[in-house]
Amino acid sequence: MAQEKGAKIVLVTCGRISEARQIARSVVEQRLAACVNIVSAPVESVYRWKGRVESAKEFLLIIKTTRRRLALLEDRIAAMHSYDLPEFLVLQVAGGSEEYLSWLAGHA
Repeated sequence: MAQEKGAKIVLVTCGRISEARQIARSVVEQRLAACVNIVSAPVESVYRWKGRVESAKEFLLIIKTTRRRLALLEDRIAAMHSYDLPEFLVLQVAGGSEEYLSWLAGHA
């Protein structure tokens, strides 16, 4: 297993599956991500918003990208997303298969 310092996983939730698909396709076409997984069964989110506890069904995007693409990816998601404050959480990839990490780096 290779260690990787540049690979990132970004989590984004969307209120509609059509929006999730549109964002996923756009960021891959623009090479801001190498791959996006769409969790098409809704997840239930419970959160605090404007002083109230809310809940919603959402669709999760798991975006594979690189450190050098993060700022542009965040800008693109903010521009496309319907939420006032879209989720954009970045996770560090500690390691993975050398072949997959090389592929990711070459496609994002």
